[in-house]
Amino acid sequence: MSEIITEITRLTEKDCYHLVERHKKQHTYPLHHHHEMEINFVENCQGNRRIIGDNIEVLGNYDLALLGCDLEHTWEQYECTSDDIREITIHFSHELFSDDLLGKTHMQSIAELLKRSEQGIAFGMKAIMHVYDRINELVNMEPGFYSLIKFMELLYELSLCDDYHLLATSSFSHANITPDSRRVQKVKEYIDGHFREEIHLQDLADIVSMTPTAFSRFFKLRTSKNISEYIIDVRLGYAARLLVDSTMAIVEICYRCGFNNISNFNRIFKKKRGCTPTEFRENYQKKHIIV
Repeated sequence: MSEIITEITRLTEKDCYHLVERHKKQHTYPLHHHHEMEINFVENCQGNRRIIGDNIEVLGNYDLALLGCDLEHTWEQYECTSDDIREITIHFSHELFSDDLLGKTHMQSIAELLKRSEQGIAFGMKAIMHVYDRINELVNMEPGFYSLIKFMELLYELSLCDDYHLLATSSFSHANITPDSRRVQKVKEYIDGHFREEIHLQDLADIVSMTPTAFSRFFKLRTSKNISEYIIDVRLGYAARLLVDSTMAIVEICYRCGFNNISNFNRIFKKKRGCTPTEFRENYQKKHIIV
């Protein structure tokens, strides 16, 4: 399996951020990653397909995404027929925000936004319309202090939006998401170490000295997922990683990642990813470039 291209962005050590606006007839850049974080806004993109980590989505007329460091991504033409796709890309370094700064009370929502971006964030239309004018103002500003303030305002407004969904699974993106409960962390660590095996609710409840019923409620409250959904997401994330990084047979990947039969694996994968494991692998292979 070949490597995914590493992009060298135009962001320099002296830049707080780098913005570029493009008008294009089609998306042609291959699947890639870079160490810089990225805000990407696309307009007139009906039918484009966005690939971020192990998430693949067909877009409407607008798209706005925030990507963390080294997260594999691309926007591809797919079924888009527009001859004037507008794309605004903003690259910035995570080092722009020190740990001390992100630890301040006033920065809490931005710190949480940057943490979520490790998996990639796609914002809905309500959020896009809320920041649309700010994005255009930033495009039209001369680089300088006030444009930096406008950029920070954009990040802050995005951090307050609840109209979003996360993209790549944490096991695919290698996101290090630290929950606010040590009990949840202990359970997640156990699942990460045993997802290939059959996992029983009673065993997880025993880890945190709770009854199964109480533990199920507790886990759902803390993570917004029930425990079975979380285990499936972990298994699918590792399966997607193996589909991309290996030539291992799909049936072998199925059993290696804790699924009990190939039909069940194919059904769940298609339901969650919108394509079969074979199609998912083919999408990535077509976008790989040797470097």
